[in-house]
Amino acid sequence: MIPSVLFVCLGNICRSPLAEGALRAEAARLGLELVVDSAGTGDWHAGEPPDERAQRTALRNGVDISGLRARQVRREDFRRFTHLVALDHDNLANLRRLAPSDATAELSLLLDHVPGREGQAVADPWFGDEAGFDATWADVSAAARAMAASLRQGRG
Repeated sequence: MIPSVLFVCLGNICRSPLAEGALRAEAARLGLELVVDSAGTGDWHAGEPPDERAQRTALRNGVDISGLRARQVRREDFRRFTHLVALDHDNLANLRRLAPSDATAELSLLLDHVPGREGQAVADPWFGDEAGFDATWADVSAAARAMAASLRQGRG
């Protein structure tokens, strides 16, 4: 079975598309076959591209996320993906609440995958400036490297 990861934040226009882009890039670098997507627990940005600050941050780091479009988490995501990875505690709690009884996906916080960062949330850069997006990129990139290495070794 090919590992599949869905990153989840609130609106799916800042943190989760950055995480999606970072993991896609890391998987490509390693030649790792992986399905990666992102979604939000809210629906108000559905169909929109990532925030322009997120797009600029990703591009500065060699990753183009401009083609991504926001969507809301769906019930079938809990069976379709092997991993649903929340960017913060509130979204993890929402995922646990939304999970159907036949869910098969493993739920976790993104930074649980980074040794020494377990239990920490990725700060939401929405209300800040570019520096906040750079900090988010650093977090999601570290997690992408750790997750890809783990998935490559079959430890998912």
